[in-house]
Amino acid sequence: MRQLSFLRAQLNGKAGDEAQQQFPEGYFFIHALYGLSWVEIGLRDPAGKRAAALREARWALRQLDSPAGRAPFSANLVPRHGVFYRGWSNWLRGGILSLQTAGQRQPNELRRFADDSAGLGAAFEGSASPFLHAYPGQAWPVDSTVAMASLRLHDTLLPPRFSETVQRWVHGVRQRLDPRTGLLPHRVDASTGEPVEVARGSSQSLIQRFLPDVDPVFADDQYRRFRDQYVTWPLGLGPAVREYPDGMDGPADVDSGPLPLGVSLSASVVTIGAAQIHHDAPLAAALAQSSEFVGLPVDTPWTKRYAFGLLPIGDAFLAWSKAARPSVARAASPPPSTVSPWWPTPLLSILVVVGAAPWLPALLRRRQHRRTGIRGL
Repeated sequence: MRQLSFLRAQLNGKAGDEAQQQFPEGYFFIHALYGLSWVEIGLRDPAGKRAAALREARWALRQLDSPAGRAPFSANLVPRHGVFYRGWSNWLRGGILSLQTAGQRQPNELRRFADDSAGLGAAFEGSASPFLHAYPGQAWPVDSTVAMASLRLHDTLLPPRFSETVQRWVHGVRQRLDPRTGLLPHRVDASTGEPVEVARGSSQSLIQRFLPDVDPVFADDQYRRFRDQYVTWPLGLGPAVREYPDGMDGPADVDSGPLPLGVSLSASVVTIGAAQIHHDAPLAAALAQSSEFVGLPVDTPWTKRYAFGLLPIGDAFLAWSKAARPSVARAASPPPSTVSPWWPTPLLSILVVVGAAPWLPALLRRRQHRRTGIRGL
């Protein structure tokens, strides 16, 4: 809640515009994650105590529906403005409906969700590829995964109509997996859906968050492959997520951010949520604790921010990840833990050394003084 208080204050200022300067979809993404975090929090409350979550999630959705929210996306795509815009918007729209009982839902919100879902479903049915365009001539499987999850959410809130669409999508995806990793690729040929770029941590962390809501059995296999090939322990200090699979290096870009030791900080943060969705509690907890160590949190009685609040979109991803819960279907049984209960020991050792460092000169002087006193006897 304190993180969201910080984010709301930033969004009331220039955080959205600043995020847009840093990322191609920055304005859209920071507002979407803010709204989705409120949905996740609201769903933990009793039905009669969700007014704040509903108000804030609706506010965020209005920002997505604004000219600023739509600005980076082409209106000439199918679906209109592309699958990235439509998928994430539809997921948030469905989340808002999830916060309300059936009798509370507003007809205009229900109608818009049904219409947008129908548009997405028709676009998937009319495509030769399971991966729709996000931008003209460009397609990323992660965007279609979010959109497909929103269709599954539709079928839990309204009369089902997309089960065959989902089944065909999963079948098409299975035929177009990245041959190196066996995972959904990072980028595909926009016409055929064939892989053109190896699976990468920045998109896999999101895919693993949404895929259980599409097909829990397929998702379980994909998550285990992802964890085996991308979760690493740099310098033995704590878990993190590689941008490229084990044994492969590649360049950093706007998706991954900087890659110290091959690790994507953004993927590591988002994997907290993916691990929670998959009931991989040990990994989720270890990643969250590592984020507290690396993220330099600043606490006040009213707000909490990371990295001194210099990158609010990072706070948005972290808040959304820590609030993760399944929305449609439960994941398969929890995977075997790969996290030792002793993993924090190296980090704690560093903290002890860092904490003791300021006192070392005084301790050395005291020891030297004692030795001098003994010699003088």
